[in-house]
Amino acid sequence: MTVYALAGRRPDAPDAGTRRFPVENCGLVAGRIKRLFKEQGATTLVSSAACGADLLALGVAENLDIRRRIILPLDASRFRTTSVTDRPGDWGPCFDAIIARTEKDDDLIILSEQLTGYESYKAVNMAILDHAEKLKGPEETIRICLVWEGAPRADDDLTYQLALAARSKGWPVDEVLTL
Repeated sequence: MTVYALAGRRPDAPDAGTRRFPVENCGLVAGRIKRLFKEQGATTLVSSAACGADLLALGVAENLDIRRRIILPLDASRFRTTSVTDRPGDWGPCFDAIIARTEKDDDLIILSEQLTGYESYKAVNMAILDHAEKLKGPEETIRICLVWEGAPRADDDLTYQLALAARSKGWPVDEVLTL
């Protein structure tokens, strides 16, 4: 039985110079996430809810009846504008439905509005790890799921930073490739 902390890529912007997550790969990536969650006996998913990796994993978790804990850096309506509907794909309705159900289950966490930009998303990563630890039962393990192309963009790549933090705790890291 596994508690998963997850981070990953959003779909490539239309003007992206490097392909990391083509929006046409969403079905493929969702299938890979589903296979991983089944193989590892996922019981809980802790993630944010940005378009792409997060929302795909949250949808898979819901379909598999896996508990979902969502961590957002700011209120849902502002997050929706900055991290959900700003990329290709019709992510808005999916986000709205998942947020509503997660809020109803009392599993939606909004962090401090004091942090902005990179620092707010870095705080989300740390909160994802903290909540995974808090939600882990005595018979469960914590694993990290990185949904990405397999390489960091730079040292400040937040997906990569989550992996480094998890490895420092001795937690295994599973990768779901977006390409």
